Amino acid sequence: MQVPVRNIAGETVEDIELNDNIFAIEPNKAVMHQALVRQLANARQGTHNSQTRGEVTGTTAKWFRQKGTGRARHGSRKAPIFVGGGVAHGPKPRSYKKRMPKKMRRLALRSALSVKALANQIVVLDDLQFQVPKTREALEVLDNLQIDGSAVVLLAERNENVEKSIRNLSDVKYLRAGYLNVRDLLGFDYVIMPKASVEVIESFLG
Repeated sequence: MQVPVRNIAGETVEDIELNDNIFAIEPNKAVMHQALVRQLANARQGTHNSQTRGEVTGTTAKWFRQKGTGRARHGSRKAPIFVGGGVAHGPKPRSYKKRMPKKMRRLALRSALSVKALANQIVVLDDLQFQVPKTREALEVLDNLQIDGSAVVLLAERNENVEKSIRNLSDVKYLRAGYLNVRDLLGFDYVIMPKASVEVIESFLG
């Protein structure tokens, strides 16, 4: 599929042919959903921990004698029904990690890119460079490109001036093209990428 290539002034300078096997496939919604659930699950730390009745601080002596008090029998003041007692069936450290075959992960990325391309939400630039870090210049570029929502900017390699110019914008995120993921593709309205980033994407998804 062909898309226009624009400069930072918003002017069309040429057309580029995007790989149809990456940007024009039939999106697989089930695989995209599975990839997103996997990414969100793998981001969970799983360090939550509650103390059982055997772990809370307190005496192990019987609270009061078994018979003759008229009260219910209890063997410990650390039982879950008492204030300061342990937690019954509470959370313990665990791993939420989910696995997914590489072919399915790549299919999910191609599907998400195809969804964006179908909605005309992929913007290709000839180049993206700033002489010095300037958030104002980044805003001007977004205005020139008529970006009316959130956007993720894919960079082919580290670019300190561009990264510092973008990171103060609340609705814009920069990301290395090699770290492309479903969560960011689906979480932002537009995908902005220089031609160098397109080459990176096509190199590992093509």
